[in-house]
Amino acid sequence: MERPRQDRTNGTRPRKAGGRTTPRWTLITVSHNSADTLERYWTDVKLGPDVAWIVVDNNSTDDSCKVAKRLGAQVISLEMNRGFGAANNVGFQHSASPYICFANPDVKPVVEDLRILEAAIDADPKSLVAPQLVNDDGTVQPNGRGEPRLWTKILHRISPERVSHDFHRIANDGETVRAKWLTGAVVAGRRDWLSELGPWDERFFVYYEDADLGIRCELLNGRSFVLGSSRWVHGWKRATSTLDIHMWKLEVDSMAKFYRKFPRYLLPASIWRR
Repeated sequence: MERPRQDRTNGTRPRKAGGRTTPRWTLITVSHNSADTLERYWTDVKLGPDVAWIVVDNNSTDDSCKVAKRLGAQVISLEMNRGFGAANNVGFQHSASPYICFANPDVKPVVEDLRILEAAIDADPKSLVAPQLVNDDGTVQPNGRGEPRLWTKILHRISPERVSHDFHRIANDGETVRAKWLTGAVVAGRRDWLSELGPWDERFFVYYEDADLGIRCELLNGRSFVLGSSRWVHGWKRATSTLDIHMWKLEVDSMAKFYRKFPRYLLPASIWRR
């Protein structure tokens, strides 16, 4: 994978490109047949001069590109579906701001809250942060997670109440909660730190790339946090909650790659640490 270019400002000052001041933040969104979703969640998002928005489209067959452009995004159209991580990396390579936020099409960003994310990042520059996500109805959505051990992941699918106390990391109002990794719906950090991380491992087409990012962050002495002082809506709809065989195959493929890469998470913690 080609490594994204380094930010020589170290995230402290916006640079100038083409005579214009580089925005302080860039939101990066990967779309794939997401026209209706973008319309629903991004229509009322006011970016402002300090925030750029890049949409990388994975070869949609609907009006995703048209909608994104109309809503104010810089659109990069890919000729094939390269997957979530690879498309995020394309957006990252086309960005120049000192702060980056990867945000899904079904997320409604609160642009004013970027200052909250920025303060948390500046307090711990080798960190990844996310606002506390909530569902459309306002109920809390656990986007911070504990160790991605195979048994825990299996239990989370078949009996979530047995593992939710440790696997789910939720930040109440005003709290900052440490997590092992953040779900890929929203992940933010300094571009120099993200560049050091990769940021995304393109071997994962979809699924497990977020757990992979969080584990690699920790292995390089970084940390991940959920910020309860910021709440963003995420209209979460997981494809593998249905009988979509294609999506299940993609998840199993990514799962195999993840546990080959991090075999220590194949076993429960009590066994591994003996």
